[in-house]
Amino acid sequence: MNDVLPDFVRFGRAICGDLGQAERREWWLGNGLGAYAAGTVAGTLTRRYHGLLIAPVAPPLGRWLVFSKADATLLNGDQEISLFSNRWSGGAVAPAGHIHLESFHLHGRMPVWRYALGERVIEQRIWLEPGANTVYVAYRLESADTDRDLRLQVRLLVNARDHHVGMAPGGFSPQVERVGEQLHVACSDRFTLRFQIVDGQFQTAWDWIENFDLPMERERGLPDRDAHLCVGHALLSLRPGRWVGIVASLHDNASADLDTALQRFLDRERALLARARPHFVNSPPDWIEQLALAADSFLFARPLPNLPDGESVIAGYPWFGDWGRDTMIALPGLTLATGRLDSARRILLTFARFVDQGMLPNVFPGAGETPDYNTVDAGLWYFEAWRAYLEASNDWAVLAEVFSVLAEMIDWHVRGARYRIGMDPADGLIHAGEPGVQLTWMDAKVGDWVVTPRIGKPVEINALWYNALAIMADFAERLGQPSATYVELAAKARQGFQRFVRPDGAGLFDVLDGPAGDDPTLRPNQIFAVSLSHSPLSAEIQQTVVRVCGRELLTSHGLRSLAPDHPDYRPYYLGGVWERDGSYHQGPVWAWLLGHYALAEYRMTGDAAAAQARLLPVRDHLLDAGLGTVSEILDGAPPHVPRGAPAQAWSVACVLEAWQRLERLKKQ
Repeated sequence: MNDVLPDFVRFGRAICGDLGQAERREWWLGNGLGAYAAGTVAGTLTRRYHGLLIAPVAPPLGRWLVFSKADATLLNGDQEISLFSNRWSGGAVAPAGHIHLESFHLHGRMPVWRYALGERVIEQRIWLEPGANTVYVAYRLESADTDRDLRLQVRLLVNARDHHVGMAPGGFSPQVERVGEQLHVACSDRFTLRFQIVDGQFQTAWDWIENFDLPMERERGLPDRDAHLCVGHALLSLRPGRWVGIVASLHDNASADLDTALQRFLDRERALLARARPHFVNSPPDWIEQLALAADSFLFARPLPNLPDGESVIAGYPWFGDWGRDTMIALPGLTLATGRLDSARRILLTFARFVDQGMLPNVFPGAGETPDYNTVDAGLWYFEAWRAYLEASNDWAVLAEVFSVLAEMIDWHVRGARYRIGMDPADGLIHAGEPGVQLTWMDAKVGDWVVTPRIGKPVEINALWYNALAIMADFAERLGQPSATYVELAAKARQGFQRFVRPDGAGLFDVLDGPAGDDPTLRPNQIFAVSLSHSPLSAEIQQTVVRVCGRELLTSHGLRSLAPDHPDYRPYYLGGVWERDGSYHQGPVWAWLLGHYALAEYRMTGDAAAAQARLLPVRDHLLDAGLGTVSEILDGAPPHVPRGAPAQAWSVACVLEAWQRLERLKKQ
């Protein structure tokens, strides 16, 4: 069995030594509990979200930055060589330790740096313990050097803030003390961060380091300064071929055995791939295996009182939590394509507990919070997620457990739910929306301004509605339940859906029966009328939809959210909150739509290999922005610079799902 981890995400001195190139490439790690670690290839902090341990201090997703940075300096006799870089307000970069980087690569998901200083080579690795809020920072001298003792002095920077905000000097005052061989940093009743050293000793300190410059926050129109507290230094003794380093944990039982912890992480990576490979039919290419590993970073535990093994999906790193819509769209790719049917089942059952008036929550509630149900499509995607799960698992017993929930969801849509969501008896279509509320996935809102309100009968909502009715008819028949109602509703919705067909042959209307009538704006939402498992359109109209989307919206990495010839088209996602959110669905490319376009194209051509080839540019994207993962959006104009969240669940998932399905179709 192939147990080699993908390692094609690799850069040499040309990238590592160029600060701009090294900073735009970021590594991201998750631990399955909602915690993450992230940084740049250069080692600089360019976001408030960069750090070595950002953990859910207030579970499930009250994430705080607790361990900011580990700045290593090589001590060689009287010589001191910085192996780290920092950006400061005013534009200075000091020190510039990235110039010593010989290479950087991802070993699976684990970031690996190699510093070359003459004949001496030092390797650094960082990883999170799966299922624990523990991070390892390890170093190894690769070259034999017996002339003198080499040491690393590693400055330990900590923090105690929500990951969405910055810190001012003196903003917190932890209790720092030596406890046996450990250094404890206690922040009242919030957390205690415990440091352990492997082959070294602590030197305590108390020094606020301020004026860190955060250019990515400045680009987003947000505060761009931060401060971190140095609580000490780790003085490590380097020996050829031997791992030394630091363990930082919020638990009191973290292992300090670096070799075993490293092997444990890599073994789990191999196990994830071994589980996924059979579901890809043949041995998948390296970039698909990389995405299979990336998928794991979005799955996390969300225990409930009556479902202790509850599970959910983080929509994206760094600023998203778990969203109903994103979770259901991403579920097939994150779980079914990677052989994690147990996770799929747990996620579906977790969300079943939160169905209300036929709807799933848009934003999943945090501890003690009330769910928000301002989404018209999350509940409809729930049916497609169940269909995909049952197709993969044949777990009809669990369907019997939830069938009444699904039936009630359909009933609420027929008789009407909140936000004027309901079926129009005249044409069988779903209408939704009221002023001031954003309900579809095009949900940008700034203050009271809903950028794309789409009040009326949105095209993708009704494609999903028809799809859900056809699915329910099949479910009812399989369970021996009455299906006639669903068959009749589906037939009526199919007939009514023909109203979306534009008489000029230019595809489908985006919204029917809106405040200003029917909206012919060319957006990608119509692609779902072809890509979903059940289409309400004839083959001829499906072909028109694919052709129009391909000609006007398709790019290498996804579909534009608005055609370039529209007066509201915004090709670049830049500026402050108002400017960015105002352009969010007005031109930027959305990566998650690429998989749906590829599936729709296959249905028109029958050429699975050609449709699958649409996905190949994603491999190049894995070498940029969020390394080994897929960005949320990209600029609508070439060269389509990655923007938004650098790691997005549905972007990864929809590529994985489409690739797997098309691979299977190639074999038929």
